[in-house]
Amino acid sequence: MKYPLLARPHIQLYGTVDEVMYAGFKDQLAAAPTDGALVVSITTLGGDPEMARAMGDSIRLLRDYTGRETLFLGKVAVYSAGATFMSAFPVEHRFLTRGTRLMLHERQMSGSIDLSGPLTNLPVVLKAKLHEIEQSVLIQEEEFRAIVNGSQVPFETLREKATSNWYIDAEEARDLGLVLDVI
Repeated sequence: MKYPLLARPHIQLYGTVDEVMYAGFKDQLAAAPTDGALVVSITTLGGDPEMARAMGDSIRLLRDYTGRETLFLGKVAVYSAGATFMSAFPVEHRFLTRGTRLMLHERQMSGSIDLSGPLTNLPVVLKAKLHEIEQSVLIQEEEFRAIVNGSQVPFETLREKATSNWYIDAEEARDLGLVLDVI
């Protein structure tokens, strides 16, 4: 095996990216050895992108302030919020197991706007929702740029393909430079 450290991840995440996964992540991070490379694996069909960003921020802070090497191992499925988490790792520290699929897509939003009340209040309600959408688009673009940073995939390509759920198998992800290797 070219990467023996990847055989025994220190942190193993699986399931929906949510508050429960985040709590488990924090517990496993606290229990992990404090020296040497830290290996984090994930298998997920997606979930809350903000929880993924929070976990990713913990990884980034650990790496930036301790100099510790952090390695990402995607197993079976790394969809949506899982790819957001992956983006916290530099491409040269990302790995996928054989047969794994990445799925990248735009953030989703659903809801309705209640337009009832005095007419002078209605523009405020609409502006608030518009600001929420605009900020979500900016965050999405930051995530997309982080995913492709250091790869051969232009940001514009990801932005275009993400509109219709871009599935990428492990070998293609390696060939595109989105991950270092397939194990």
